[in-house]
Amino acid sequence: MVDQRMKRPELLANELRELAGELSRRLRAASAGQVLSMTQTSVLARLLKDGPATIADLARAEHVKPQSMGVTVASLEDEGLVERTADPADARRWNASLTDKGKQHFLAGRAARQAWLSQAIAERLDEAEQRQLLEATALLKKVLAR
Repeated sequence: MVDQRMKRPELLANELRELAGELSRRLRAASAGQVLSMTQTSVLARLLKDGPATIADLARAEHVKPQSMGVTVASLEDEGLVERTADPADARRWNASLTDKGKQHFLAGRAARQAWLSQAIAERLDEAEQRQLLEATALLKKVLAR
């Protein structure tokens, strides 16, 4: 018998969306000591990876309005996780930059999430299942490719 999810991609898409949400919630719970939103965490990750950025650049990257990103960055600034620095290309603009506290906060959360996921994979999946998961990650990357 053919699994209905193979005949109807929308069923597979729905299951994948639900699983992605559950994975996201589990990863967030793994770093329970940190109370940042997904957007805040994503901004910290982007600043760590790419360096200082304007609100407009961050908003485009995160697919939100600049006003919303302004609120997000302001909240991170209030927590001492980011700071405003002058844009070297245009003194009228400013960039959000990761502070040392922000970097440490982000790295600690990422380490906790990584540890939980690594342990779950090691404890719950045998070697063949881990290979299947590896293959599935390649497929997910293909789905996400632009």
